Amino acid sequence: MIGLSLTRPPTQLLCAVLVLSLLPLFLQGCATHTVSAKKSRVAAPKKHPARKPGGYYRVRKGDSLYSIAWRAGLDYHTLARWNGLKSPYTIYPGQKIRLSPPKIHNKPAPVKRDAGQKPHPQEKAGKPAGTKPVVKPASRPPLATQTHKKPPKNVTAGSLHWRWPARGRILSRFASNDAAKGGIRIGGRRGQKIVAAESGQVVYVGSGLIGYGQLIIIKHNNKYLSAYGHNSKLRVKEGDRVSRGQHISDMGVTHQGTPLLYFEIRRYGKPVDPLKYLPH
Repeated sequence: MIGLSLTRPPTQLLCAVLVLSLLPLFLQGCATHTVSAKKSRVAAPKKHPARKPGGYYRVRKGDSLYSIAWRAGLDYHTLARWNGLKSPYTIYPGQKIRLSPPKIHNKPAPVKRDAGQKPHPQEKAGKPAGTKPVVKPASRPPLATQTHKKPPKNVTAGSLHWRWPARGRILSRFASNDAAKGGIRIGGRRGQKIVAAESGQVVYVGSGLIGYGQLIIIKHNNKYLSAYGHNSKLRVKEGDRVSRGQHISDMGVTHQGTPLLYFEIRRYGKPVDPLKYLPH
């Protein structure tokens, strides 16, 4: 116990006694506040994760069905089928494009009955009344003439004969597990000639796809598309027919100021390694 001088006035002695008596209560209150604060932090509700983007894209000026499919990593045939579009796949600014397959409802409509009428036995089994059981025809063995052989492995692009779109050193290669490396980057000089790697139709020209700069997309057939990014001067427009080796643009630079061509080939909407198609 702390010794107190008896020579001090009674008022000071009384204050000292009150402070000593209230000190344990004060310390207990601080400890209780600290524990309750920890409990409140633990009991705080977790934040809900952000909602995933919807399955639609709103068309902007300069978009085409091909550029939307390219951005979404889809085959343009599939995108057209999901949205009920037919060639030449005309779309308009403000239009909503479905990026996922529509839901199909095959549930039969309920059968209306009069009051007091009992349900049909087939309805109890989950089938609409009046339906007959479906009898599958006996399967016939395939004829020898119906067998199909797989195409040889060296036939990768049908009748297409690819050529290099530009001369230069390869700065980066294709990587199937990296979305940023869906093609190859060919170094060169600003203003260098860029040519079509194969004949086809220009289906997109613009800068609406982030990361590609001024981009050209060429449709070669129902399977293959090719893209040419980071152009400085465009020498073709959307809808033009181009031939293999035709001068379509001049090489530009990236945001870092590096002159290069980004070249990509897609098969049914999916990126493939261009080096497996270009001549060695």
